Amino acid sequence: MKQAMALTTLEQLKAISDPLRAEMMMKLVETSYTGQQLAVLLETSRPKIHYHLKELEKNGLIEVIRTEEKHGIIQKFYRAAARGFFPSENLLPYAEELSESTRQLYIQMTNKTRSAVLAAPESSFAKIAGSTDPKDWDAIGSIWEVSATEADFKEFIQGLAGLMQTLREKSEAAENDPDGKLYHFSAFGFEIDTPSFDQIELEEED
Repeated sequence: MKQAMALTTLEQLKAISDPLRAEMMMKLVETSYTGQQLAVLLETSRPKIHYHLKELEKNGLIEVIRTEEKHGIIQKFYRAAARGFFPSENLLPYAEELSESTRQLYIQMTNKTRSAVLAAPESSFAKIAGSTDPKDWDAIGSIWEVSATEADFKEFIQGLAGLMQTLREKSEAAENDPDGKLYHFSAFGFEIDTPSFDQIELEEED
């Protein structure tokens, strides 16, 4: 599986703009499934799932990674072609399709984070309360709305990506460390039209 894959055709954009296909894609990023397994998992009919699998496979977004024979029937196990997808520059003119495909993927990522929060052990959130000092936290959950120039926002994204890359490099060593732990990260940042919070001045603590 590739770390990231460029979407190069309008057909690929349209293929993941469908909410069900976006949900299927997110499941197939996590692990491999057969059409039957996806149908049960997503509570959808097998013919419908297989139709969408064919469309995703035709556009190179998923692939068959192995087959197994069960009761004389060949089962195909599908997996996403990459962990993440991004549009190539030639797709930028297709603003409507690009916006919808990205929106659907973001929705599925938020659903994945919700599942991770619900499944996390109690110890994951035990040290958040009682301190305003980030060094005392074992987890972080924040929603921010800030006004910024587009240049400043892109600079922030670049810095955040750099921090994550540094942590990913350290994680290779942590995998063999008995004190190493597995952490879930989600990050979303995008332009909005109206604020979600009342605009008030917050007092700084002494």
